[in-house]
This record gives sequence, C-alpha cells and structure tokens, in this order.
Amino acid sequence: MFQSYLFPISYAFMTFPLAALFFTLPFMIVQYRRHGYIHKVRALMLYLLLLYLMNAFYLVLLPLPASRHNLPPTGNSIQSIPFQFIQDIMQSFRAGSTDAPKSYWSVLSEPAFLQILFNVLLTVPFGMFLNYYFRTRWVVCLMLSFSLSLFFEVTQITGIYGFYDHPYRVFDVDDLMANTFGGILGFWVASWISGLLPKIEQLDAEANLVDKRVTFLRRSIAFMMDSCVVFLFYLTLRFLYVPGAYWIATGVYYILLPWLTNGRTVGKWVVRIHLQGLNGAKISLWGLLKRYGVLYCVFFGLQVLLLEPKVVDLLSSAWYLRLQGLFLLIDLLFFVHLIIKVFKKDSMLFYESISGTIHAISWPEKMGSQTEDVPPVSVN
Repeated sequence: MFQSYLFPISYAFMTFPLAALFFTLPFMIVQYRRHGYIHKVRALMLYLLLLYLMNAFYLVLLPLPASRHNLPPTGNSIQSIPFQFIQDIMQSFRAGSTDAPKSYWSVLSEPAFLQILFNVLLTVPFGMFLNYYFRTRWVVCLMLSFSLSLFFEVTQITGIYGFYDHPYRVFDVDDLMANTFGGILGFWVASWISGLLPKIEQLDAEANLVDKRVTFLRRSIAFMMDSCVVFLFYLTLRFLYVPGAYWIATGVYYILLPWLTNGRTVGKWVVRIHLQGLNGAKISLWGLLKRYGVLYCVFFGLQVLLLEPKVVDLLSSAWYLRLQGLFLLIDLLFFVHLIIKVFKKDSMLFYESISGTIHAISWPEKMGSQTEDVPPVSVN
C-alpha cells in the first residue's frame, strides 16, 4: 500500500522545480511589496508550503486513468455516511479470533485504518503552516482545512472537472472529516513546537531598509516589467506611424516619467525602488538624461538605428558587417561588465557612474527618519 504513495511523492519532487520557477516571480514581487526585501526564512517556509501542496495534490490525484474515456465506477461514487470507516474497520477486526492481542494489532495494518490515518496525516502540515506562518485562528484553520479537502474530493468526483468521462475516485464524507481533523491537529502541533522556531512576526524586527542594497535581481524584475510596458508603447507609436518611435517611447518612459514620479517607473513602483542621486537627493532631469540617454539613446539606440531600412540602404555591405561586428563586441563587453558588477557588492554600472544616480528602496513609512540621518549606501 505504501508503494502506491511513492509514485505521487516522487512525481511531486520531479515537477517542483518547474512549479517553483512560475512561483518565484510573483513570490518575489509580493515580498518586495509587503516587506521591502526577501527574508531567507520566509522564502524557505513558502517554498516548503508549495512543495507540500504539490505532494498533497498528487497523492490525492494520482494515479490517473489510462484514458480520458474511462469506465464508470462499478459501485457508488459518493460515500455520504459519516464514520463509515469505523464499520469498515470493525468488519476487518476478527472478533472471534483465539489470539485476541494479535487481532488488536492486526487492525493497524488493515487498509481501512491506514486509509483514514493517511487522510488525517495528509493535512497536518497544512494546519502547521496556517498556525506558524500565517498566524490564523483555529476557526480559520478549520474552515480552510475543510475547503482544501472539499477541493480534493470535488476534483476527484468530477473527473478533474470533466477532463475524464467519469469519476475515478469516491467522494467520501469520512475523508472530509479526517482531512479537517488533520488540519486542526497540525494547528495544535504547531502551537506546541512554535517556541523552538523563529517567530515569523519578528523576522523584520532588526531589518534596516536603509542599509539594504537594491540587488540586481530586484532591478531585473523591474526591468522586465518596464520592458513590456515600453514595448507596448513603442508598438502603438509604430502603428500610428510616428517617426522615431523607439526614441520617443524610451525617452518618455525612462526619462520624463521618472522625473515626474520621483524616480519611479511601473516596474520600479511594483518592487518598491526608485532612482535618486548619490547624495540621496531627488533625481534630476539632467541626471536622468545622462543615465538613460547613455543607456538607451546611445548604447541601445545606435543598435536600433542599424536596423532601420533607410540606414541599411545607405551603408555598403562591408560597412554594415563591420558595424554589426562592432556592436556585437560592445554587447559582449557590456555583458562581461554586468557579470562583474553582479558579483561585486556596492558597485555601479558604467551609466550610473556617469550620471551619478543609483537605486534606493522606496518605503518612507518603514524607513522613517533614518533617511534623514543616515547617508544612502551606494546600491546596485
């Protein structure tokens, strides 16, 4: 019986990296929005929660029928009698056995008993997470544990919401009861062992957002979001046949918008960062012109210009190949420069040094008056 559980568990571990990949981006955005940074303990707990939910879901769902056109169940697909598992256990209990102690212990190996035990243990970690990490009340834990179990049962009875022609598992009221009890049991267990674990509500007690760097990972998330927005803006301008669409789009979005919003773009606002001067002063229009003028108008702008049909027609094939090779070399040097800066803390990219601008965390209500007394750290 236990071997039937190994396949879903192993499948959950194999697919966890893919699920974690899709989970990571929204997780980081939420952490930056709510806490201003990512704490290792908080990240570990949430990834463990994701891994647990995947294991629980696969244990309930797998193995799947061999075909979508599966056969209907031979018996009832709904077991609606509460505590039916007790009767099933009693039927397996050989009351007339001459060896009574052996009979008592044999109950523990009966499928009916193991099934109800499995359904209790299935949601124990869920209740522990709700208590320890999310700090819910026991009533909320009760409702959420029941809802999770109901989701499992409905998924089974509907054949994964109509994907299969017929249900391939029984909707069992006893499973609902056992899963709900398991969640409450986990809630109590977490209360007993919470003293041995770091307090979730105290993780940020010693955090000083003034001293924290704006990492390249955080900047990359903002860059990806900004790239999507500015690309849509660029396509709109191209659709309207506006000349110089690239330079207008990048100039308005990366220079004019941050100047009007104290150094913020959409992506920077989402991850709670902004641009400022090296001395902590408000970002200036001149600083933005130097920063993004160098980066987008010159560095990337010349490469975009090389793609324009009119420019291509003016150049001979030889000169076009030479310029392509030159820009390829420049891109390679920029990539090496970026990699070096990623591994060097408190270092600035070349266009930041030229413009005298840096990124800082945007959280005045948490940083308080510290920003007035502590000079900003050079961040990247």
